[in-house]
Amino acid sequence: MLAPVRDAAVAALSELEREIGAPGGGMDRLRLVPTPFVPEVRLHVAEDPILWWARMEASAGRRLPPPYWASVWAGGQALARHLLDHPDLAAGRRVLDLAAGSGLVAIAAALAGAEQVTANDIDPYAIAAVTVNARANRVRVAATGDDLLDTAGDDADLLLAGDVLYDRALADRVLPFLARAAANGTEVLVGDPDRGHLPADRLALVTSYPVPTTEPAVDSPVRRVQVLRPT
Repeated sequence: MLAPVRDAAVAALSELEREIGAPGGGMDRLRLVPTPFVPEVRLHVAEDPILWWARMEASAGRRLPPPYWASVWAGGQALARHLLDHPDLAAGRRVLDLAAGSGLVAIAAALAGAEQVTANDIDPYAIAAVTVNARANRVRVAATGDDLLDTAGDDADLLLAGDVLYDRALADRVLPFLARAAANGTEVLVGDPDRGHLPADRLALVTSYPVPTTEPAVDSPVRRVQVLRPT
């Protein structure tokens, strides 16, 4: 099972590296830009991820997973900002970034002085994006494509989850995982703009931020994003 996952991530990395090195521009291309709410971190993102997705699917001749990693999501921006403003949270610790997407939160943890950072996402393109983005920010981040949600969640000192509660089915798997990790002694922080699946009785507010929204199909230029921990 692991070999196909690794093979897919290697192929996705080669594809992204070709995309990054391709001449020309356009709304369907990847650009290396500072993150709006976390300018310390630069990410390869698509100006229009839907156009990028359509072009890549046409080129591949097959369906590809939605490129969530090609946008900067509000929950991740809030967590990354919180880590860089409070580096003691990550400094010297083993950090896991769950559903890492672009790797923004993992990169922020590395910049904050984490001893070891692992970014986890089941999308091979996200694993590739973490690799190229960590390289662009000159930090070391390990990336894994394994599904961790049925594990104990005790392999890190700090577990970070940005924008992971965006649908009910996923929230029903993620929330027990976060609770197990916290019960096993892992510090857990969640960044969430309240997409409708936030359990008020299971997470306590740490702080909140007004975050610029850059992801597709947003209804407001700024969202109030909460940083929370399990109760």
